Amino acid sequence: MRLGAGVIAGAILLSAPVLAQEIIVETLEIEPQTFEPLQQTLGDVTSESVTAAKIALGAQLRGLDKLTGDLVDFDLENGFSVNFGALRVDMAQCRYPEDNATGEAFAYLTIWEDNGAGAVAFEGWMVASSPALSALDHARYDVWVLRCSTSGADGSE
Repeated sequence: MRLGAGVIAGAILLSAPVLAQEIIVETLEIEPQTFEPLQQTLGDVTSESVTAAKIALGAQLRGLDKLTGDLVDFDLENGFSVNFGALRVDMAQCRYPEDNATGEAFAYLTIWEDNGAGAVAFEGWMVASSPALSALDHARYDVWVLRCSTSGADGSE
């Protein structure tokens, strides 16, 4: 009986704050949100000059054996290959700006593992002024372009 009276008294005491609360309903005025554009204006657009590229006879490349520290420079003509360590380097073409032959070089290379018997380790354009832009990712070897070979004929087609 005591337990029943205690439960009833507890229920009354717990429900008392609920009965004492007053509910107020009011309408809120919502202000419209303003949004800023996601794109900022870029300002005035200026035209860009494009320099024609000439095709060189070939390129001068540099190879590094990271294990032994050997550094090797080699000349490679367009359409030819050279073996460097366990790699085979195929040169498709080297191009340079028409107005500055020594300032820049772009070489399209295909580099094969296991002297050409393995997988392609790199294929694409390498840029002499930015070797990290498009680089060979190999555990032992690094190969990069130094310059185009322009001696002799101009190499343009």
